[in-house]
Amino acid sequence: MNSRYAPEGTALTPADVERLSELIAEWQLLADLSFADLILWVPLRKDYQSWPEGHVAFAHIRPTTAATVFAHDVIGTELTWGENPRIDQALSQGEIVRDTEPEMVGDLLIKEETVPVLFEGHIIAVISRHRDAIQMRSASRLEINYREIAHKFYRMVAESTFPLKNSIYRAESAPRVGDGLLRLDSNGHVIYASPNARSALSRAGWDAELENYNLGSVMDSILGASPIPTDEPWSLIVGGASLRRADFENEQATIDLLVIPLIEGKDRIGAIVLLHDVTELRRRDRALVTKDATIREIHHRVKNNLQTVSALLRLQSRRVEDPTAAAALAEAVRRVASIAMVHETLASSSTERVAFDEVFDRIIHNAIELSSRPIDIRIEGRFEEFDSQVATPLALVVTELIHNAIEHGLEKSGDYLRVNIARSDADCIITIADNGAGLPEDFSIISSSNLGLQIVRTLTENELKGSIAITRVGSETQGVLAIPLFNKSIK
Repeated sequence: MNSRYAPEGTALTPADVERLSELIAEWQLLADLSFADLILWVPLRKDYQSWPEGHVAFAHIRPTTAATVFAHDVIGTELTWGENPRIDQALSQGEIVRDTEPEMVGDLLIKEETVPVLFEGHIIAVISRHRDAIQMRSASRLEINYREIAHKFYRMVAESTFPLKNSIYRAESAPRVGDGLLRLDSNGHVIYASPNARSALSRAGWDAELENYNLGSVMDSILGASPIPTDEPWSLIVGGASLRRADFENEQATIDLLVIPLIEGKDRIGAIVLLHDVTELRRRDRALVTKDATIREIHHRVKNNLQTVSALLRLQSRRVEDPTAAAALAEAVRRVASIAMVHETLASSSTERVAFDEVFDRIIHNAIELSSRPIDIRIEGRFEEFDSQVATPLALVVTELIHNAIEHGLEKSGDYLRVNIARSDADCIITIADNGAGLPEDFSIISSSNLGLQIVRTLTENELKGSIAITRVGSETQGVLAIPLFNKSIK
């Protein structure tokens, strides 16, 4: 369906436009029940006291239950007064024009009917519906019932009782005509059930025919021993007294129900119930929820296990007398802790995306705690989110670079550690710099024997598909990490 704002040269008020927007939001139901294309025509006139000069097509929708009549949209098409007498008659007399002779439109014999749209005492537009007259001659029982229901709705449009107020069926997920339809009388008894509706209720446990049965009694009878609690009995929910949306669920099936009253004048003459068998959809939803909960629990347990490993390494380091071995164990504790931080963040997240700024804050906090002297840390920019597959190696790389700068660069008062994050759609550039001791003249990260820097280089090139360079720029030693973001798993 396509539409546009109210065209110039019409008498539509903001309230009129809002009403037409509500109608357009819901008229897929009318097109599907009619097996027809619908066009919404707005009269061209200065005000409601002026005689219209013609009409302009405001919106157009095609049915999902039948082939379209128009290959191209007709929005914006203008008709002069007298060019289409049926539209003129519906507008001037405020009556539905039905019994018209079919006319050839291209290769099709098309029957056109027109419906006035009443709002606040004025006819603000006219709906023309166009359907294949040849197909109408061999209509099935389903098509006959659908068209009768459509006529009830068109009567409601002409009486300004459709669309219903506070409509709840505009959502994309709402049941549609093709999903299944029940037609009820004013007492809630089934007059007609479409094949899809019968199949849905059969899956839920109803084996008999539906016609002449009270729908509320049918729903109560198949609830089962442990019904899902509802605020009201099903006899009220599906009785047709008001617009309702509800999920019926028992051990066999889950059905999404939409109840729409049919009104004539001030009297309720029945209702339709649209049914959608969503059993598999709900099962998949529950499976996804369970899967997400399981993944979060796994991250939580991994984090706990890593903390246990970290504690064991810490205990071992206290028993080692060799300073070199003790330092190696301390570095291992730090690396394990970096990985644990990522899993802790994922354990509290609803997605596999890591808010890396939280992880970075904890890396900085741990660095400050482990340092024996005050550290002047300056941070610019934000990391934002990364995929978990990126967050883990990145946490290790950032941890190693920060601790390397603290241990080997910061020696005296006035030394600082600077972290700059520059993120764009293409990449993320992380600069970790200090103005401390500097680098040896023959330094090369490729030939360096430092285990931490070897870890940094390996993770950057193999896991992050990025690059790392450590150089002296002015008074600063800078480690520049570049991560491309064109990879979906990174971005």
